[in-house]
Amino acid sequence: MEYWLISAPGEKTCQQTWETLNNVTSKQNDLCKNYKFHIPDLKVGTLDQLVGLSDDLSKLDAYVEMVCRKLASSIADTLENKNLNANEHLLANGMDLATYITRFQWDVAKYPVKQSLKSLNEIISKQIGQIDSDLKAKVSSYNSLKGNLQSLERKQVGSLLMRNLGELVKREHFVLNSEYMTTLLVVVPKMFYKEWWAKYEKLTDMIVPRSSQLIFEDNEHGLFTVTMFYKVVDEFKMHARENKFIVRDFEYNEEDIAQGRNQLVKLENEKKKQFQTVLRWLKVNFSEAFIAWVHVKALRMFVESVLRYGLPVNFLAVLIHPYKKTQRKLRDTLNQLYAHLDTSISQGPIDDIPGLNLGQQEYYPYVCFKINIDMFGA
Repeated sequence: MEYWLISAPGEKTCQQTWETLNNVTSKQNDLCKNYKFHIPDLKVGTLDQLVGLSDDLSKLDAYVEMVCRKLASSIADTLENKNLNANEHLLANGMDLATYITRFQWDVAKYPVKQSLKSLNEIISKQIGQIDSDLKAKVSSYNSLKGNLQSLERKQVGSLLMRNLGELVKREHFVLNSEYMTTLLVVVPKMFYKEWWAKYEKLTDMIVPRSSQLIFEDNEHGLFTVTMFYKVVDEFKMHARENKFIVRDFEYNEEDIAQGRNQLVKLENEKKKQFQTVLRWLKVNFSEAFIAWVHVKALRMFVESVLRYGLPVNFLAVLIHPYKKTQRKLRDTLNQLYAHLDTSISQGPIDDIPGLNLGQQEYYPYVCFKINIDMFGA
């Protein structure tokens, strides 16, 4: 959803400017919906400072928007379930983004208007830098936990070549506590079952006859037991490998099996706990970052309007929500309405005006910034 934040110099009164703009664009032609955008009386400083700030604020604008989008993306990633609408979690000061931006009120507590414009720029830059840094740490920690859990889960359900065998075997499958004999677990591709039954007793000496049983199958493999004397284990493994029978290293130990099961439960519980904590943090800091971003837009609007229209400060800021099919007509209407402000507009949009930094946006006779609040769009 795209908005245009524009400003125009006050006529006799800013109210008169508002009525003229609103009549031409909204009431008469129904091209858009307009909202007054309240910018407080900020400290102007010198012209040199404003020119420098124009560049600084342009960079800050891009940075804060990037952090907002990273936070939104992290919220979507954390939710995982695609049925959960991530947009529902993107709020600013408890409001959906469209409501916040159309009812914008400057937050004096966070960004005191008695501070210089440079100080306000630094406050926001420091705040967002901290959020960005914390975001990396939070996401890295949570992703590490998710990765460990996914690795364990794969071992519970993956291929017999990799999965945890403790969940598949029982005590009675093994010869236990014998001084001379042991039971091995062998993974055999299904296409080689016949060969296994024909060969396993002959792969080496000292294999207990008819000791093999099939205890589990997945799509591609079967898990077999076979019992033999300890002294031939290495030789058996070698001959098994030659026949594409894979001996899994496994020692039956009920304590280890229970511990593995507990580890999975522990990680699942830890992930549930961390999920709530991380999601809450992301939502809170997305709100903070988005609020900061709109304040940066307001600061840019103030600086560019003073540079464009001069002193004393007398301009009206308006947030326009253009309707999709009327954007070109709306732009033409605004250009006609404010053509008197700059005759160069008749030669078409200009990309570079000395001392006026509008980023990559085109130049119009009025100050204009686009704000796209679709956090998952371009």
